[in-house]
Amino acid sequence: MGIVERSDLRKRFLDVASGRQCTLRATGAPIGFGGLPQVERIAPPAVEQQEEAEVDRPLPLPWVRRAGPTTGPRWAIGHDMCLLLPYVAFSVRRKGNAARSESRATVRKGGVERMHARCDFRHVSGRKGPGGTRWLRAFAVLPLLASVLAACGSDEGSGRPTLNWYNFPDDSGALQKAADRCSQASGGRYRISYNKLPRAADGQRQQLVRRLAAEDDSLDILGLDVTWAAEFAEARWIREWTGAAKQQAVEGTLRVPLRTSTWKGKLYAVPYNTNAQLLWYRKDLVPTPPRTWAEMLDMAGDLARQGKPHFVETQGAQYEGLTVWFNTLINSAGGSILNASATEPSLGPPAVRAAGIMRDLAKSPAADPSLPNQMEDQNRLAMESGTAAFELNYPFVYPSMKANNPELFKNFRWAPYPRVDPNRPARPTIGGIDLAVSAYSRHPDLAFDAALCLRNRENQLTAALEGGLPPTLRALYDEPAFMKEYPFSREVLAALEAASVRPITPVYQNVSIAVSHTLSPPAGIKPESSVNTIREQIDDALRSEGVIP
Repeated sequence: MGIVERSDLRKRFLDVASGRQCTLRATGAPIGFGGLPQVERIAPPAVEQQEEAEVDRPLPLPWVRRAGPTTGPRWAIGHDMCLLLPYVAFSVRRKGNAARSESRATVRKGGVERMHARCDFRHVSGRKGPGGTRWLRAFAVLPLLASVLAACGSDEGSGRPTLNWYNFPDDSGALQKAADRCSQASGGRYRISYNKLPRAADGQRQQLVRRLAAEDDSLDILGLDVTWAAEFAEARWIREWTGAAKQQAVEGTLRVPLRTSTWKGKLYAVPYNTNAQLLWYRKDLVPTPPRTWAEMLDMAGDLARQGKPHFVETQGAQYEGLTVWFNTLINSAGGSILNASATEPSLGPPAVRAAGIMRDLAKSPAADPSLPNQMEDQNRLAMESGTAAFELNYPFVYPSMKANNPELFKNFRWAPYPRVDPNRPARPTIGGIDLAVSAYSRHPDLAFDAALCLRNRENQLTAALEGGLPPTLRALYDEPAFMKEYPFSREVLAALEAASVRPITPVYQNVSIAVSHTLSPPAGIKPESSVNTIREQIDDALRSEGVIP
């Protein structure tokens, strides 16, 4: 138990918006008579099971109810997003960038007006009580929140600050181990609390954007998708890495992942893990893997004529994976989506070539009939079911095949991503997570130190071996334990060293949507006209004429 300082009240409200919902029970002296309630914590629901609500989805009502018989009122207080809306509506300030404008639009859309309609505080017993109405008695509870919300927990009162690390939900336990190790290694200087973001990348970004736009100081270390650093840096939501911390962050780190965390020549995050696709194939069907897309489609056609499994599994649904596919092909053809300064579209003949390959696959016998709806996991399942001969996917498919289809696993092999041109190496698009320090952290120096610890050699190796997350430290690719667990480690390293990154721009979300919407479904692609449409929409996005999703 403890008292929440007035300056911490915003933190407690914003924890609710993120899914870190606390349900609290206050007992003791009657409300409104000056008694200080005692507080007990009721375990919040598991955050990893919560999904981020859509912007227009009706929000649940907060409630104040009578908790049980006593001589004075006993109350249980539930709080959620409704309590946040009026605060955020007046807290967000426009600072001349698209990302912050999006955040303001999001919170104001469900602002004070909707709060009046939806956030009905009431005393469930139905009695007005002496001298007041139901809503007045309910609002009498609000001054107590400064003490009641302490049950959400913090080590601040003990003199050891808690650093809140927000990252994707990891089921392997590797991230929690890293948090525990670094807390112990700090020698009592801090404790790291690992907070799980929603599973979907869009939900992760939406939560962080809302809280940072409201200048939430309870966020310390942020796990950012590799496409977000420019957006967050331009909005001034994350701190630049400088001095000794920067030197330690870049030392021994792979070059391409570092590009994802750099904006306008400055380092704003440190690569935590990375990823790149390989070609996975069945050796019993294809003794020698194809080197190019043309060879692969020819091989698939031959298998189809023989009545054998022949599909090429890749990501064709209208989502980020479709953008990744296009970005890989255009870079492998010698082009890029944006120019080097990210000020205008590049595209050109390489883009037309990339779009043509996507259409050719979709219209060939190699295409899985489910291609327009397929994401990475559907590709994995199709390969494991025995209907496919080829699969473009991330290394997580290897242990999955081993566990789910041991018979097929005996012939499950890997090779470099297919080339577009025989004489030009493929440049698969990298993924991964970068760690940044929030601009509003109350402990930035400790947060930088903790972020470096979280991605040190030991913790990256654990994340690779237990969580299936390829490391960003070059030396780990020579680690015997890693090489044993990743027999394809050399191919992954080669892919990462030749890899491409997605366009580095604060308006990347709009760029990605322009690509994925235009190229979906792949069978409907008209290479030249589709590329012209993408160019026009990206032009609008770069001029801030588009709408941030």
